[in-house]
Amino acid sequence: MTGPRHAERPAHTAHPDELEVAPGFQHEGLQGWVPELANEDELRAALEKAFDYRGDVTITRKDGTKFEGYIFDRVGGKNLENSFVRLLPKDSNQRMKISYGEIAALAFSGRDTAAGKSWEAWVKKYWEKKASGGGKLSLQPESLEE
Repeated sequence: MTGPRHAERPAHTAHPDELEVAPGFQHEGLQGWVPELANEDELRAALEKAFDYRGDVTITRKDGTKFEGYIFDRVGGKNLENSFVRLLPKDSNQRMKISYGEIAALAFSGRDTAAGKSWEAWVKKYWEKKASGGGKLSLQPESLEE
């Protein structure tokens, strides 16, 4: 048994604004934020946001050393010493593991690479280009670098 051939399929003429759309996830504007880490709960909450952040962060350890990079993993333990983040440093390919207990400060220092890159923004831009008849239309993703 086979399905209809491509030529026999009905043409879809629905406009994207008329389609059912599921709400997306709204990211906070965290770039440049330096959270106050007054207690364990604030530290854990800030590191969760840092894990979800799509840019680099700067971690300052209690000994004063600083590391800037992308947090790609975190493990929450029963206490700060058993909890840690894993960081890809900006200037190295060496992965680092930093205990929550070693962290004195955190800054969202890097550019949020996906800011303004929502699906809705892309669709709007696509339809504006199509309506104007200008520009090369492509379904390929655009570079995140500007």
